[in-house]
Amino acid sequence: MTLIIGLTGSIASGKSTVSLMFHDLNVPVIDADKISREVVNPHEDAYNKIVDTFGNSILQDDKTIDRAKLGEIIFNDHVMREKLNNIVHPAVRERMLAKRDAFVKAGVPTVVLDIPLLFESNLTHLVDKTLVISVTESVQLTRLMTRNGYNEQEARQRIQSQIPITEKVKMADAVIDNNGTKQETYEQLEQLLQQWRDLTTEN
Repeated sequence: MTLIIGLTGSIASGKSTVSLMFHDLNVPVIDADKISREVVNPHEDAYNKIVDTFGNSILQDDKTIDRAKLGEIIFNDHVMREKLNNIVHPAVRERMLAKRDAFVKAGVPTVVLDIPLLFESNLTHLVDKTLVISVTESVQLTRLMTRNGYNEQEARQRIQSQIPITEKVKMADAVIDNNGTKQETYEQLEQLLQQWRDLTTEN
């Protein structure tokens, strides 16, 4: 039986770092962000629908979608943003599930679905266990300012645009505290994986 883990966190919580740790532990990770970029490549169904909806003015010379232009259109327009989400999200889900099911069919013991908006998009039914990567807001703030060059106000705005980590922690089956060193995070992950695998084997 394959254990499906839903991995999530918040901006600058270190989810990407933990995702790489899963790779190191030979656990395949299906990344929603990567797939969302794949499905809008030229000739994909979602790409065609986006061009039909938003017009050729959003295309660059090489016919790829100009993300900045598209971003400008949807930034202040709730209706157009909804239209884009209604094209992209189902395409991403479909591809994620196809990849997940292929791993299950192949008998892979554990598979991770890395979904930033796991709770916001109500996708927890796609996984067996939910795992949140947690840091304190001060650590989150410092990392975001260092990584992206934001000032404190910009960093706070981005943090506050998401469900607080404290809320996600309450909803999760398990939490990894990522305030410390990478080694400490890795050890927590190894321990948790072993616990969950033991439970899966027992059942």
